[in-house]
Amino acid sequence: MTDVASSRFSVSLAAGTADLEAAQRLRYQVFVEELGGGGPMVDHDARLERDRFDPFFDHLLLRDLSNGEIVGVYRVMREDQARAAGQFYSEDEYDLAGLKASGRRMLELGRSCVHHDYRGGMAMFHLWSALAGYIDDHNIEVLFGVASFHGTDVRALAEALSLLHHRHLAPPELRVRARAAAFQRMDLIAEADLDRRAAMRMVPSLIKAYLRMGGFVGEGAFIDHAFNTTDVCLILDTAQINENQARLYRNAPV
Repeated sequence: MTDVASSRFSVSLAAGTADLEAAQRLRYQVFVEELGGGGPMVDHDARLERDRFDPFFDHLLLRDLSNGEIVGVYRVMREDQARAAGQFYSEDEYDLAGLKASGRRMLELGRSCVHHDYRGGMAMFHLWSALAGYIDDHNIEVLFGVASFHGTDVRALAEALSLLHHRHLAPPELRVRARAAAFQRMDLIAEADLDRRAAMRMVPSLIKAYLRMGGFVGEGAFIDHAFNTTDVCLILDTAQINENQARLYRNAPV
């Protein structure tokens, strides 16, 4: 992947233990300290959020060139990497059998986060621009991965989940389904009774970004008590990306 750089930021792939630990340190700040998540491999002493899949993923790192700090991360897994790992990360939560049987080149996305001080600016655009280059380099046709709502109180998320189910459910050939062990129906409120504008305000910005590009969600949410989240599986057919949005992310100012 060609490095993406500007006068302030650069994005490159992690190239060793120090880079990976920098990514895990930022993930700890966001997913553990901010959002209350956890997991069996989280190292609280070293303040590293990690799991068994990390060695198999590629990790996009957004670096602030003014201080050298890693301020954004995105990890991505191709099919060959998933075979080496034994599965995709998302398969613990979702049945991907239909998607895998499609024969299309897939890329799993996950653990996307930006340091608190860099949100609302250009940081995420630089990560997306680098991701677009990675997709082109590997001829990826379908993107997917779990994205999260904070918290596990489904009643508080009922409007947003229902909106996703009624308006953004993936077509049958790309639809995945949450595992039965923690399956949560998303059609909790009838579409006619939804305040769609209010419901969309509840949807996290990362999920909105996928939807704006033509993305869909799988069937059912997955309640992840260990991470204190309610997860949905996002699927994006790169051939169907809205052209205006694709231009925005591929040509973000640098």
